[in-house]
Amino acid sequence: MEGISLVAIMSIAALVVVVAISCVNEDLNVGFLAIGFAIIVAGVWGNTAGSKVLTYFPTSLFMILVGVTFMFGMAQTNGTMEKLTAYAVRASGGNVALMPLIVYILTTIITTIGPGNIAGTALMAPVAMAIATRIGLSAFLMTLIVVGAANGAAFSPFAPTGIISNGLIARMAPELGITADALNGLAWKVHFNSTLAQAFANIGGFFLLGGWAWISKQKGGKLDIDELAPKPEPFNGAQIQTLSMVGILIIMVILPGLPFMKPFFASNLWLKNMVANVGTIAFILSCVLMLTGAGDSKAAVKVVPWGVIMMVCGMTVLIEVMDKSGGLNALVKIIGTISNPTSANGTLALITGVISAYSSSSGVVVPMFLPMVPGLIKEIGGGDPVALISSINVGSHLVDTSPLSTLGALCIACAGDHEDKGVLFKRLLMWGLSMSIVGAIVCYVFFGLLGF
Repeated sequence: MEGISLVAIMSIAALVVVVAISCVNEDLNVGFLAIGFAIIVAGVWGNTAGSKVLTYFPTSLFMILVGVTFMFGMAQTNGTMEKLTAYAVRASGGNVALMPLIVYILTTIITTIGPGNIAGTALMAPVAMAIATRIGLSAFLMTLIVVGAANGAAFSPFAPTGIISNGLIARMAPELGITADALNGLAWKVHFNSTLAQAFANIGGFFLLGGWAWISKQKGGKLDIDELAPKPEPFNGAQIQTLSMVGILIIMVILPGLPFMKPFFASNLWLKNMVANVGTIAFILSCVLMLTGAGDSKAAVKVVPWGVIMMVCGMTVLIEVMDKSGGLNALVKIIGTISNPTSANGTLALITGVISAYSSSSGVVVPMFLPMVPGLIKEIGGGDPVALISSINVGSHLVDTSPLSTLGALCIACAGDHEDKGVLFKRLLMWGLSMSIVGAIVCYVFFGLLGF
C-alpha cells in the first residue's frame, strides 16, 4: 500500500487476523485478543507504550453497558420480564391470525425497553415457538418474526446494542458536526431506521414465503388462551418495583431531550449530572432495587453479557490504534474508491453483512465500521452520516436470522419436536446469507435513494 506507514499496515493486518479468528472460533473472546494485538502493534511498530494503549479503553462505554445490563439482569432474574411477557401474550385473546403480530409487537417492546436483542429473543423464542406449534405456523416463519423484531429494536437507546452504537457515535460526533444536544434525537432516528429496514425485510419475507397463505386459512380461528399461555400469578411487590424502575429509566432518558424540559435540566446541574446518560440512571436505579431487596445482585451479575462487552471494548482499543496509525484512513480510502455518497450505503451494508454472517455483529463489526464514517464522508465527498450509520447497523444485523448467530440458534433450539431441525437449519442459513445482498439493496434504497 503506497504511502501507508508500516504501523498502519500492521494495524490492518492485526484487525484482519482478529476478525478472521472471530469467524472461525467462537470460543475465543476477540476483545482480549484485540487488546493484545493493539499493544503489540503499537509497541513494536508504533513506538507507543502499552500503558498508553490501555488508555484507549472506552471506560464510559463499558460503564454504560454494565449499568444497563446489570439493571435488566435483576429484572430478568426476579421474574419480572418473564411475567410481563406472559401477560402480553394473553392480550391476543386467542385470535390465531393475530398471533404473529402479537409476537412481533411484544418482541419489539421487550427489546426496546432494555434487555436487548439477545435477551429479548431468549425470552420470546420459547413462547413464540410453542405458539407456532399450536397454531400450525412453521418455525421458519416464526423465526423471521421473532428475530426481525428483536434486531429491529436492537438499536433502542436503552438496549445494549443501541448503547454500543450510540457510544461510538458520541466519540466521533465532533468530526461529524453533531452537537451533544442532538445526540439523543439522533439515537432515536437510528433506532427508527433499524426498525423500518428490519420490518420491511423480515415481515416481507414472512408474507412472501407462506405467511399470507397461512393467515388466509385461519378464518377467525380461536385458541384457548388459558391453555396456550396460562395466566401467571400477579406481579409481586419486587416485580412491581422493578417495572417502576424500568419506567423511570425510560422517562429519565427521554425527558432531558424534550425542548420544554431542557431549561429545567439546565438550571438543575445536580440533576443533569445524575441523568447524564442511560448508564448513570441505570446505576442509581439498580442501587434502589438492591437496597430494597427487589433485585438479586449476585444473580444479575451472572447474566451480564461480559463477553460481548469485552469484545466491543477490546475492538475499540484496536480500532483506536488503527486510527492513530493511519490504518483506519487506509481502509476508508479502499471503500471510498468503490463508492459515492449514494452507493456507499449499499456497499457498507453488503460488506458488514458478509462479515457479520460469520462474526459478532455488535461485538466486532459495528465497533470496526462505525468509526470509519467521518473519514468516508470526506473521502467520497459527502453523504448523510445517519444514513451511513444506519446502513452499517442494519447490514450487520439483518443476517442474524442465520443459525450461525445466537438469535437464529435460539429459535432452532426452541422449535417444536415435529420440526425437522436439519431442514430448518438449512432454510435459515440460506435466508441469513441472502440478507447480506437484501440488506445492501434495502439500505441503498431506503438510506441512499429515499433519504430516510
